[in-house]
Amino acid sequence: MDSNILLLSLSLFVLYVAQLSWCYQSPQGVKINYREKEKEVLDQILGPSSYDARIRPSGENGTDGPTIVHADLLIRNLHIANDKMEYSVQLTFREQWLDERLKYNDYDGRIKYLTLTEASRVWMPDLFFSNEKEGHFHNIIMPNVYIRIHPQGSVLYSIRISLTLSCPMNLKLYPLDRQSCSLKMASYGWTTDDLIFLWKEGDPVQVVKNLHLPRFTLEKFYTDYCNSKTNTGAYSCLKVDLLFKREFSYYLIQIYIPCCMLVIVSWVSFWLDQSAVPARVSLGVTTLLTMATQTSGK
Repeated sequence: MDSNILLLSLSLFVLYVAQLSWCYQSPQGVKINYREKEKEVLDQILGPSSYDARIRPSGENGTDGPTIVHADLLIRNLHIANDKMEYSVQLTFREQWLDERLKYNDYDGRIKYLTLTEASRVWMPDLFFSNEKEGHFHNIIMPNVYIRIHPQGSVLYSIRISLTLSCPMNLKLYPLDRQSCSLKMASYGWTTDDLIFLWKEGDPVQVVKNLHLPRFTLEKFYTDYCNSKTNTGAYSCLKVDLLFKREFSYYLIQIYIPCCMLVIVSWVSFWLDQSAVPARVSLGVTTLLTMATQTSGK
């Protein structure tokens, strides 16, 4: 009887030790929901007591210098209007800057970045397009915009927009002309003491491979800076120059060749007999009406 009680006690003790061991090891085996961790991180770094979107980030290495914003863009579509001296462009525009207030724990690389869709949650550069006539955002199906916050505090802002921009043209050599159109982006309120725009290193401007322009060819493009100084201070500015070449083949087929053929046809009247007045009149009137019809159809 005593031996049975002893064996039962030993069994209960072993079971108790096993339960204790399982209890201590179970937290390591529990699967962590990192989506909940992302919410906790967002609540922590964007809380009203820790972050204020009205205050711009510090300069490089936490100094009081200006905030550096790197920009790049992808041109998706282009259209040039000669009569209005303007061109339309659809592009994906990106900005990137460092905000050390947004640093967070990435849980050993499990959280690569946090994604936001509300630009009002973080500080944003006050960039505007200085030669813009019209513009709109794309909201189908959802607003085409996102903000990514990386663990080091780096912020990436990306948005798809369509713009109609002014482009003064020189048409003296039409249709053998080349036109240069600019896209200018500048800070509206922050001076160079507080905010500086720089082009992203590498390829700051990309163009889709299947870009097709009616009657024009995009020969080349290059980036530059267009910093300006006004009565209220100096402002940082970025510029893209697009060089277009007009396609001469269209005008050769539609204008030059038909006009040359009509002139040659009109010369036939010189070989007609002097007495064949009705024939010369008919030929001349036909040529004149054909020219008028072609001109009115342009």
